[in-house]
Amino acid sequence: MHGPEPVGWLLVALCGGVGAYCLLRMRDGTPRQRRTAAGEAFMGFGMAVMALPASAVDPLPPQVFAVVFGAAAVRELALVRHAPAHHLHHAVGALAMVHMALAMTVGGHPGGHHAAPAWTPVLTGVLLVYFAGYVLRAGVRLVPVGATGPGPRDGGGGDGGRGAGDTVTGLLRLPEVAVACRLSMGLGMFAMLLAV
Repeated sequence: MHGPEPVGWLLVALCGGVGAYCLLRMRDGTPRQRRTAAGEAFMGFGMAVMALPASAVDPLPPQVFAVVFGAAAVRELALVRHAPAHHLHHAVGALAMVHMALAMTVGGHPGGHHAAPAWTPVLTGVLLVYFAGYVLRAGVRLVPVGATGPGPRDGGGGDGGRGAGDTVTGLLRLPEVAVACRLSMGLGMFAMLLAV
């Protein structure tokens, strides 16, 4: 990634952590849930690798990222019939990664040989608006509704239906944690697009 090195390392930690969490989610659930977690783990780890500061490692050629994420976009589009909104979002994310990889090959970046096409800032702006909206929407989903008393989700016990003996693994399976991870990846994508 081309940008401030501390930001790159923060993105590596954030996206790598999300990828690891998604791998844990792949251990159980329905085949659809495991497929979803696998796609999210791939995006998390892919974003972490792309965000690695160039001073730390010899970066992979941008064309490698373009091919890998292009294939991921095709896969997500093929799965759209199973969960349209989710797979379309992942396809947009993968295509955004292709866009960033291609932007690294043009002027202004190491190894760039040509000036950036005129549409590059426009596409970057559209993607920034998309991911800003996605992050806001995911954030709203995390805001508690009716925090004045026990709601239907927590079974009246005030602890979300969890007993004192629940483990960290049980907490990691909460749907709110998955939403928080998606929000984190959206923020990471937004930050990476800012560096284009």
